[in-house]
Amino acid sequence: MMYFSRLKIASILGVCLLGVLLCLPNLFAAPVSWLPWRKVQLGLDLRGGSYLLLEVDMSAVVKERLDTLADAARTALRGKVLIAAPVVQAGQSRVLLRVSNPAQTEDAARLLRENASAGGGTPEYEVASTPGEVTLSLSPVALRERASSAVLQSIEIVRRRIDETGVLDPQITRQGDNRIVVQLPGVEDPNRIKELIGRTARMTFRLLDETATGATPPPGVDFLVDEGQPTVKLPVRRRVEVDGANLTDARPGQDTQRGQWVVNFTFDSLGTRKFADVSRANVGHRFAIVLDDKVISAPVINEPITGGRGQISGNFTPASAQDLSVLLRAGALPAPLTVVEERSVGPELGADSIRAGAISLAIGFLLVVAYMGTFYGLFGWFANIALLVNLFLQVAVLSLLGATLTLPGMAGILLTLGVAVDANILINERVREEVKNGRTPLNALETGFRRAYGTIIDSNATAFLAHVMLFVFGSGPVRGFAVTITVGIVTTLFTATLFARMLMVRWYVSTRPAQLPV
Repeated sequence: MMYFSRLKIASILGVCLLGVLLCLPNLFAAPVSWLPWRKVQLGLDLRGGSYLLLEVDMSAVVKERLDTLADAARTALRGKVLIAAPVVQAGQSRVLLRVSNPAQTEDAARLLRENASAGGGTPEYEVASTPGEVTLSLSPVALRERASSAVLQSIEIVRRRIDETGVLDPQITRQGDNRIVVQLPGVEDPNRIKELIGRTARMTFRLLDETATGATPPPGVDFLVDEGQPTVKLPVRRRVEVDGANLTDARPGQDTQRGQWVVNFTFDSLGTRKFADVSRANVGHRFAIVLDDKVISAPVINEPITGGRGQISGNFTPASAQDLSVLLRAGALPAPLTVVEERSVGPELGADSIRAGAISLAIGFLLVVAYMGTFYGLFGWFANIALLVNLFLQVAVLSLLGATLTLPGMAGILLTLGVAVDANILINERVREEVKNGRTPLNALETGFRRAYGTIIDSNATAFLAHVMLFVFGSGPVRGFAVTITVGIVTTLFTATLFARMLMVRWYVSTRPAQLPV
């Protein structure tokens, strides 16, 4: 307990020196080549920026799944049971099928049940029948899984879209069952980000129905607005020939012949094969490129396109071509997102928050230092040195993690500084009791350390577990607070049980006092 080898002393001092070096990037703007250049990022409330609360449209998720079920049911019954067009009832999460011959109702229900359990596991939908009608209802478990999957997928796609814009350190987290919180430090005008996030960006490639006439579209055809001519609606077949999910890349460029901005895209192997087959079979026909139920281009296929590359032309500006490229590279959202709440924090308010936080940290630190120096003398000043090292190590670990510092995080650091001296107080009080009991200085130090350690480990272990749970189940600022406290507990154990004890032991070895300054 009272012996420190040279290797142990060198290791402790090495950790402290490494902590100081890792803090340096926070003091300089330009990187230094021989340092791991990781900095503590400032959160929205300190740096200023924008806050968006988005909501995933679950009704769209349900409707899309029901449309898929309707198509699957039509395919399963084709040639076996004659049915009318399926009726999708999104509000009730079901698809209604009307059987032309009521005597075949049970046959239709049996075929659909077999189709539901064909993949193994729990069926995604339930089949019920009455004379002349069969109902497919999504199960509650399937709905929950679809909703959770849609939110997680939306978070990943939103993150990819924002990363493409170059925003540094965005915070994107889930809130509740169907909401997403997006914090964009340093972004004062989020309009472009909102436009990028809000677009579903579902791209499909479909053929035009050149035989459609009249105001009412025939079965399997939709009238979609042509973005180039908003007053014109084109008859587009519902059947998707090639899905935008098969795109591997999209980049803005300029048409060398006309000088217009275009978007050049590339398909994966599956998309290349599908695109080649469709273009080969439909030379001379128009092929619509549909984005979010709007036709952005409908060129005529002049020859088979077998290279897996294509070009989207339209009334693009450099910015709109870049934005569309970002959307296509990031992928389509599984459901539309709605901005529920939006607010901005100005940099002046952030600067005031930093100033107030820094002042509170400085005052809190000085009060703790004064208290320890006044009540525990030399050993109190050893504790103060350990406290300063603790602060350096906290900032070093947060820098290494690339953590984001918020106001609750600054409060966590201040609270850690206050709690950090508890371990030294326990040790000093134990040593003081042993001195009062008549022990020699060496025995008093040895016994005081040994008896205090059990309490120190127990109290910090319970606090550590509590804040880990706070991080796991919390969100946003609560997690920032939990991170700083958790890191502070680890650095406190190091500085109190090793660094401060090393200082006291080295002082005792060099001075051999007749009595301890307690």
